[in-house]
Amino acid sequence: MKSNFETMSKAELRAYVLEHKEDKEALRALMSRRDPNAIKYNFPNTQEGREQIKEVIKRKIEGS
Repeated sequence: MKSNFETMSKAELRAYVLEHKEDKEALRALMSRRDPNAIKYNFPNTQEGREQIKEVIKRKIEGS
């Protein structure tokens, strides 16, 4: 039985995706709920770019 992703809250859908990583339809539903005003990062696929991404993630985790 498939879950109805439209009736799930974003938190419920996120929890579902974390438990059912193979469910591509659920992941698509979650990605379609992204905030259109969210900051977008565009780092080059280089060692320097990967280091920059790590720094952004580290700051996000630390809450700064």
